[in-house]
Amino acid sequence: MDPGFPELPLVMVIAMGVFGVVFLGVVAVIVTTAVRSRRVLRDAGLDPVAAPAQLAARLAQGPLGRPATTLETRLAELDDLRRRGLITPEEHASARRTALSDPR
Repeated sequence: MDPGFPELPLVMVIAMGVFGVVFLGVVAVIVTTAVRSRRVLRDAGLDPVAAPAQLAARLAQGPLGRPATTLETRLAELDDLRRRGLITPEEHASARRTALSDPR
């Protein structure tokens, strides 16, 4: 070493070596996690940069994003389908029983 600088104690050299190894391990875990997350998002058809916005849009378009229909609305829809002849009276009765027994 340079004569102007005192020599570091062995404990300090070992401590710096351990810190360096731990630091490199943490960086490796972070990089591996980022690469795996990016791959999973791409495989799911999402842009990794815009994934939160795309997931929010998908949720809003799904059944959770739509307001729940009331029992009165569902019964009115069934009556309309029967009146227009799109379902038979038996289908109407069955669907009506199902609607009345399934309170959403």
